[in-house]
Amino acid sequence: MTEARPVVSERVVATRKVTLVGAVVNIVLSVVKIAFGWLAHSQSLVADGVHSLSDLLSDVLVWFAAGHAAQGPDSDHPYGHGRFETLATLGLGLLLILVAVGISWDAASRLFSPERLLVPGSLALVVAFGSVLAKEWLYHYTIRVAKRAKSDMLRANAWHHRSDAVSSIVVLVGVGGTMAGLPYLDSIAAFIVGLMIAHIGWELSWPAVQELADAGLEEERLEKIRRVIRSVDGVEEIHMLRTRLSAGQASADVHLLVNPRLSVSEGHMIGQMVIDRLQEDVEEITDVTVHIDPEDDEVATPSRGLPLREEAESILEKCWQDMPASSNAKRLVLHYLSGKIDVDIFFSLEDFKDRESTNRLAAALQSKIEPLDQFGSVRIYYG
Repeated sequence: MTEARPVVSERVVATRKVTLVGAVVNIVLSVVKIAFGWLAHSQSLVADGVHSLSDLLSDVLVWFAAGHAAQGPDSDHPYGHGRFETLATLGLGLLLILVAVGISWDAASRLFSPERLLVPGSLALVVAFGSVLAKEWLYHYTIRVAKRAKSDMLRANAWHHRSDAVSSIVVLVGVGGTMAGLPYLDSIAAFIVGLMIAHIGWELSWPAVQELADAGLEEERLEKIRRVIRSVDGVEEIHMLRTRLSAGQASADVHLLVNPRLSVSEGHMIGQMVIDRLQEDVEEITDVTVHIDPEDDEVATPSRGLPLREEAESILEKCWQDMPASSNAKRLVLHYLSGKIDVDIFFSLEDFKDRESTNRLAAALQSKIEPLDQFGSVRIYYG
């Protein structure tokens, strides 16, 4: 049995709202920093402006990815479209790394060519300080929405904003140092900004790669899942548990060992209770698949190749054809356990004579199927 929570549309609305605010701020900052960096002869401020421009591109990416990721399952995507968000997060990380390589390469080349070094003006200091304030506010605004929406993609974009704020602080130091008579400091600051951006890009990209490779939840969360499952009455053991992540949400696939002679409906009820408890108690779990097993498949003899009911009843009928009492059976219950079929035979109460007669009938029925490898024990019930 499988059950998934519906995708909440408010998550998309919140994501697009915060992304739109970020895009407006990034348009203004990228234009101001590149323009005033060029006018004030600050290489690090221009590099910071390019970083803000990459933020703008990431906002566009987040905007479109949020809409696609919120779409429900269809014939081509039976598990939904959550991985679009994961791909967008990976794209953001790779974009940061590419931006970092470009900034660091240009800064390093200027350090080895003193004649290309620039001396920034005081205007660069004012712009850099304004950028720090704007991007730090944008980081806190975005990270709050990311936590509320449980969105790794938004969290990635928030850190993109934070990296721009930190890089602007480095620009402040570099510009101030160069104006104070240290001509290399602006280019060194630009190079440091590049390294910082590359580090954040890696921190975002690697978890996304892990998620696309179907990495599961960490052991601490798995242990909580096991505790929740074992708290359900009727669960005897867990002998397989798998999880996978998708856009900040997780799905679980679990095999549960229950009493092998439970009714189908009781086994189903136990599985439904496990689904409900996991979705209530484990925050990131949104999709659960439960397999109810009568025995531990990893240690028990597999029940492969055994005849199903129609064929099994035909075999038993032939074995017991010379025993008139067997034709009075009201119902047969077949238990496929340890590579054999155990048979429960139900008679009406009118057929009951005494315990000794019942034992003789059970022994006779058992002896008839003894030569057959497919069958195990025979038990008789009245009622």
